[in-house]
Amino acid sequence: MRVWHGLDEVSPDFGPTVVTIGNFDGVHRGHQEVLAHARARAAELGGLPVVAMTFDPHPMRVLRPDHAPLQLSDPARRAELLGEAGADAVLILPFTKEVSHWSPEEFIERTLVNALHAKAIVVGENFRFGHKAAGHVDTLVQAGTQYGFQVEGLSLAGDEQPWSSTYVRQRLADGDVEAAAEALGRPLRVTGVVVEGDKRGRELGYPTANIPADPGAAVPQDGVYAGWLTVLTPAPGAPAYPDPLPAAISVGSNPTFDGVDRRVESYVLDRDDLELYGATVAIDFVARLRGTQIRFDSIDELLVQMKADVDGARRLLRAD
Repeated sequence: MRVWHGLDEVSPDFGPTVVTIGNFDGVHRGHQEVLAHARARAAELGGLPVVAMTFDPHPMRVLRPDHAPLQLSDPARRAELLGEAGADAVLILPFTKEVSHWSPEEFIERTLVNALHAKAIVVGENFRFGHKAAGHVDTLVQAGTQYGFQVEGLSLAGDEQPWSSTYVRQRLADGDVEAAAEALGRPLRVTGVVVEGDKRGRELGYPTANIPADPGAAVPQDGVYAGWLTVLTPAPGAPAYPDPLPAAISVGSNPTFDGVDRRVESYVLDRDDLELYGATVAIDFVARLRGTQIRFDSIDELLVQMKADVDGARRLLRAD
């Protein structure tokens, strides 16, 4: 799959194409449905390549940074997910103040016509674009008569509520990672580089891989979860661990020890031999074991609860 990080990276002779456009944050089931429709349309048009166009940063980070949503997936992960959902190429358009002032007509001409040579456009029915979000599906339809492309606007409604990135963020804010996974079509993934912590977990018999909680990313509500740790890039000189590893995961600031910084701490079940400092890891959240972190009055109370959390994670993940 090709990934372009700007219009100038698209080969002038690439195309014709079928294009789908959106923020695609999280690439949830609604987004996946749009990609499926785009693939079907591409097949009808003789097997054209499907291009997913997205933006970085999220337009709200440029236009109204105080109201910018927490990110469900960074650009690299988003491109990977879009490829899995059916895109042959991903165009990550840098969103700047200049781009925000493009009129709908200029946006269409620069991206869809001149760069991607679109023959069909597939978007959500509420898609808006151009300066002050003046463009909509009808704008695309009108332009299609001039430039020779078809347009399809799709409803993204799910079984019980609209699929949306906002819905996923709300569920994560409540700690409901299972509902978030249902909307995403897979567990939420948080990635980061493992840093050295205070090593109290190792002293207590539960060594953890710690990654800082990115304040701009959608991390689940503080609490304890069951999930999987996957090593994406091993630490320098460390062994590779190719398989996902079952884990009990704590999100929060560790109040028992007066912690301040929010982090994601993962104890890989029954493993104390892993070399993870400096490794890039992915944490996939499967289910919540208990809610907001508790401040325990003694280490013995903490150890009792940690054992219960680990046993709960093992039952949920069937990692006996």
